[in-house]
Amino acid sequence: MTDSTEGRKIWGNAPSLDEIAAMARDALDALEEPFRTHAKAVAIKVEDFADDEMLQAMKIENPYELTGLYSGVALTLEMHSAPSHVPPMVWLYRMPILDEWAATPDIGLEELVAHVVVHELGHHFGWSDEEMDVMNEGEE
Repeated sequence: MTDSTEGRKIWGNAPSLDEIAAMARDALDALEEPFRTHAKAVAIKVEDFADDEMLQAMKIENPYELTGLYSGVALTLEMHSAPSHVPPMVWLYRMPILDEWAATPDIGLEELVAHVVVHELGHHFGWSDEEMDVMNEGEE
């Protein structure tokens, strides 16, 4: 990472998978309680792209169209008498995120990663799209 110009960090090499993961952890740390505690139970996994099987299952032809994905059972659907054996996980896809970031010069990369993380966590919490928008407004 190098200098900042007009509030947007200038990156030398593209941020690595680990650097995107660190931005995602920072986004989790910035959540208000009680969301932060519950969100920390969700694993964050960063890959360059979703795998072909996932893209086919979601009927997505262009891998750049998927920046993130939630897998698991929403807290609102989890049953204590029959717990899910699928651990909650947020997948972030580095190359589509970087592509979207490059196309939106008024948004910082950290802000975009936080937006994707909050959106995917919204599925974990069982939030509507409107509720996710409200949470993302708090990140700005």
